[in-house]
Amino acid sequence: MAAILTSAAPARAADTVIEVMVANHLFEPAHVIVEPGTTVRWVNREKRSSHSVYFTGEAAFESPRFFPGESWSHRFEQAGSHVYQCGPHPEMRGRVLVAP
Repeated sequence: MAAILTSAAPARAADTVIEVMVANHLFEPAHVIVEPGTTVRWVNREKRSSHSVYFTGEAAFESPRFFPGESWSHRFEQAGSHVYQCGPHPEMRGRVLVAP
């Protein structure tokens, strides 16, 4: 399911933050569509598990682990599809599609 953040007042992509919840060993929503310049924040709502966001592909990189109640953010500048999974739990998968 794709999600696009909307607000009452027009927001520039540079001001936009999309939140992805991490709960029950899932990314929710698992797939988001954003404009270039948007920040995605992953928020750990688990009770005991730490997670990371590991981007696969050519430019692979992994976030630091974030624990219950913590979050990690990344700003997406370039259009494209960014597939990711949880580093310690590779069955948890998601995608950020950056489309102008």
